[in-house]
Amino acid sequence: MPTLEAAPAPTVAPVRIAPARRPRTRAAALSALITLVAVCGADAVAGVIPLGLLQRHTRSINDLGNQFIPFHEHLWDLLHGRAQGGLLLNWQSGYGTSFLPDLGTYLSSPFALLVGVFPRDRIDLAVYVITVLKMAAAAVAMTVLLPMLRPAARHGWVAGVLGAAYALCGWSVLESTYNPMWLDGLIAFPLLCLVGQWARTGRRPVLGPLVVALAWVANFYTAYMATIGAGLVLLLLLYVDRDTDGRGRVRAVLRATRSFTIGIGLSAPLLFTIYLGTKHAHPGWVREFAPVSWPDYLARTLPGTYSFSSPAVFLGTGALLLACALAFHRAVPRRERYAWTGLTLAVALSFQWKPTHLAWHAFVTPNGSPYRQTFVLCGLLVIAAWICLSYGIPGRRALLGGGGVLALIALGAAFSELISAWTYPLFALGLVAAGCGLLLMRRGRRGPAIAALVLLAGAQIAQAGVTAAYGDQQRAARMDGYPAWGPEHTARSALEAEASGWPGHRTDPGQRQITNNDPLLLGGEGGAYYSSLTPEVLNRTMTALGGGWTSRGRALQSLDNPVTDAIFSVGARVRVAQKGGDPSLVRAAATPPLVTVRPPAPQPAYGGNPFRNQELLLGARVYTTRTLAQGCPAGTEIFLWAPEHFGSARLGDGPPVEMRGGAPSRRAPLIPFGTSAGPGRASHITLTPADRDAELGCLDRAALNRAVERLRTTGATKVSVSDSSVRAELPAGAGGTAVFAMPRIAGWTCRVNGAGAAPAADYLGLVAVPLTGGARTVECDFRPPGLRSGSLAGGAALLALAAVASWAPLRRRFTTPPLRDPLRRRRWTAPSP
Repeated sequence: MPTLEAAPAPTVAPVRIAPARRPRTRAAALSALITLVAVCGADAVAGVIPLGLLQRHTRSINDLGNQFIPFHEHLWDLLHGRAQGGLLLNWQSGYGTSFLPDLGTYLSSPFALLVGVFPRDRIDLAVYVITVLKMAAAAVAMTVLLPMLRPAARHGWVAGVLGAAYALCGWSVLESTYNPMWLDGLIAFPLLCLVGQWARTGRRPVLGPLVVALAWVANFYTAYMATIGAGLVLLLLLYVDRDTDGRGRVRAVLRATRSFTIGIGLSAPLLFTIYLGTKHAHPGWVREFAPVSWPDYLARTLPGTYSFSSPAVFLGTGALLLACALAFHRAVPRRERYAWTGLTLAVALSFQWKPTHLAWHAFVTPNGSPYRQTFVLCGLLVIAAWICLSYGIPGRRALLGGGGVLALIALGAAFSELISAWTYPLFALGLVAAGCGLLLMRRGRRGPAIAALVLLAGAQIAQAGVTAAYGDQQRAARMDGYPAWGPEHTARSALEAEASGWPGHRTDPGQRQITNNDPLLLGGEGGAYYSSLTPEVLNRTMTALGGGWTSRGRALQSLDNPVTDAIFSVGARVRVAQKGGDPSLVRAAATPPLVTVRPPAPQPAYGGNPFRNQELLLGARVYTTRTLAQGCPAGTEIFLWAPEHFGSARLGDGPPVEMRGGAPSRRAPLIPFGTSAGPGRASHITLTPADRDAELGCLDRAALNRAVERLRTTGATKVSVSDSSVRAELPAGAGGTAVFAMPRIAGWTCRVNGAGAAPAADYLGLVAVPLTGGARTVECDFRPPGLRSGSLAGGAALLALAAVASWAPLRRRFTTPPLRDPLRRRRWTAPSP
């Protein structure tokens, strides 16, 4: 009788467990360890670690202390709900400025959120921790990338040493250590190269765009440069790949283009606001590009050099030796050997030619250091060194060739004045250590390999550590420094908190500043503000009113003047009589509300005299102007206007007051000198050196009090402020123009009595709203330009990413035949005999 026999059950393939990833993990940990030891050790030796006894000198040099630490203080306040304003608007600086562009420029890195776990008075330490963690993350990212580009059969730990060499490049330890947002570009370059590698192999179609978006959000400026570098790496990899045909190369480029386009699109809400913020910003220093001398360029590849205006290409002699040996390493295929060498040389040469220099910097020569793209060249050198090593330890011929190239570099650098006493000893010791380490690696045994690790890692730590410590000392000697949080900060901040009354009135941390961003650092709602995005309208308005500034107009100073205090509703300010003196709190007897009403009148315009301009904006005559020889009448308050004066001013036998004017870099503000005693030496102001253009403004305090009372009587009866809006209730029958005590930056829209919104008007640089009969309320809302269009672009990119994510499952569903269960198919078989 025939039997029913089931078809044999399908065999289940054994699960293959991927080999342990311990070597890669160890290499990544090694790179982070080398980086942390080198950076922290160097800073401890130099005495700039912001930690107790380890700090002998301030680390807050230049913009680090003057700009970035105060912005991180403001981020701390935002995270803890203590800031005036929100993500869109900063009420504390410049009498109200857009904040989202600043956030995207200085604070959008995920690492920046770490400030929230530190005490507010130790933000300098928080920024230091963030800085070294970013360097360690860059070392790990490069260590992960190198084996992905081409695996090495042996000595995979060298990827860790090379990853650390990349993170400890001169650009990192000498320039970006006090520009911490640039370090996100150092991390981005290997990550974006990894995205290109995924596109080349058709992997990670969703993760790739997310990595791109993260890089561009963290710091768009250096991400732009890293994207160019990653694109060059991808094109070279496709060129040397003989296993991929023309169609495969095109598909890889299209996949990479898709990933980068979607990723950049996801960051559009931030990018668009930053871009338009720069369009409305006060223009900075416009300079023509001048290539650095070749001896200086070559010198910066060596340890123990420092310069602000040349490319810091230092990597460590071991990495440079391998990169230079690549062209002579015969085990590397000729096409690959010459392609990597040629690309590295082409990028190095591109730094010295104006068209390519501009292309690296988005076609604008940057203010300050003109070689901000140097980290890309450092990354290419490290990749070239890995490619050289991945084909085996270079032989004697290759090492001699690479050593010869380094010798020529060192010879050419001898003509540079940047060479220090440390340079050639460190270079020679590093070259010997690298050569011996590579020769030990050729023996292939565990003992020599450990000795090679000690030599290569030790040389990298020593060279990078000395270079970083030397840079710390040079920066301290050449640049302005700003103190870490101390008793002076605490005293001023306590006075600010004591006088706080926002939005009833503003408080101002004072004209004698600790930094140019004291309102962010200490609290209050002052006029000082320093950013690359300082609005042009704010600069123009404060300059017309007699304000001072530095950094070519981007660092606005507070204006200690009772007329401008009345205009901007400043009810209290901190005043320090002399540098290093104790702060005191000065309160105004009465302050106009944040929203005042001006009678109907033709649109006024500023002139060239700050005293008349203040009266124009106040709406009353309160000054008498005099020359220095005439002096001020008894009982009036003396204000000196000498915007170009660089020197000192003295009232009678009183202490000298420092003045730092001189266009185009600086402008001195109006200086208050107290009440005049009338004719005589006690009321005579002496300028050193003499300044014939100086002028006196003699303020009639009684006239000012009458003007303030009139503004209070006719102004808003109630003002409420949110993170990005102002609402005012007006007295009955209000007509004319409602003037808000905040600069008319782009993005304000206003409505009257809840009607339709319209762009705010401009009243001498302030937000204004024309009023009609019966106006009871007026409300203004702020949205930074570019946020709406950027959000639309970001939404489109998100839809594109969702389409990419769903494409692969749909394709598999409709192209792969369904699996059949063999147990459902039965067949009749004859019985066996």
